[in-house]
Amino acid sequence: MGASKARPFLKWAGGKTQLLPQLRALYPPELHAGELTKYVEPFLGGGAVFFDVAQTFPIREALLCDVNVEVVLIYTVVQRRVDALIEHLEHYARRYARLNEEQRKAYYYQVRAALNRQRKQIDYRRLSDAWIERAAMLLFLNRTCYNGLFRLNRRGDFNTPFGRYGNPRILDAENLQRASRVLQVAEIRQGDFECSLDAIDVHTFAYFDPPYRPISKTSNFTSYAEGGFDDREQTRLARYFAQLHAQTGARLMLSNSDPANTNPNDAFFDDLYRPFKIHRVVAQRAINSKTSKRGAIRELVITNYDPKPN
Repeated sequence: MGASKARPFLKWAGGKTQLLPQLRALYPPELHAGELTKYVEPFLGGGAVFFDVAQTFPIREALLCDVNVEVVLIYTVVQRRVDALIEHLEHYARRYARLNEEQRKAYYYQVRAALNRQRKQIDYRRLSDAWIERAAMLLFLNRTCYNGLFRLNRRGDFNTPFGRYGNPRILDAENLQRASRVLQVAEIRQGDFECSLDAIDVHTFAYFDPPYRPISKTSNFTSYAEGGFDDREQTRLARYFAQLHAQTGARLMLSNSDPANTNPNDAFFDDLYRPFKIHRVVAQRAINSKTSKRGAIRELVITNYDPKPN
């Protein structure tokens, strides 16, 4: 049964697929009891938790938000125009397969440049045929770039370098079809995390996976959208989390980095989320240019409920 489930179709820095077993143990008891029928995720990214929850529990509606217009574009195309997207991706996959490594590198940068030139001509407010081609370009780049790192520069251009993969899977048509079916339950919305306010109520499980607070000077991967997500934004998110807890009765979960990995005296999140339950899970850090600096680190999971049933 598990093999037939939709999986995340975007490679994503900090994606939660590897953490799912630990996160499941922290899901609210009311979700397991079937009492929560709405799912909200204000930082969509790779969507691993959405796909897990939507295919495991009786979720009747979902709201998926992201501030990144490209992420919203891709998910909307997968949801509403998946067959046309698959046709476009087949073109990229066939062409890429015929090239040697140097040709693949040149082709990658050709597509990346075309994507960045096209950006100013895209109307991100309305689904169009241009969205389908752009989604295909983005997915192609996501599958062939360095570590699947979705990174934008200050101008909003995609700037991740080429990744040297022997046989990247540019197209997984069956998974895209399955993902499209799962996404039918969802409204996909572009905007800041606070745009989720109107959808969160007592029947909701909301999961927040913001850009992580860097734990070192070389681990800052918050530039997945123009702007960034600094400590002021982390503080604003904590206030929003507390507001939702006080006003909605929803079950809330939030992930972030653990500052204690590098500084045991850094109590930034312990102070911000002091009224709530703070759990620590273990993750494998894969995105680092130096292999010696990859390994197990702790991450925080914050909940406004006790994960253990009464």
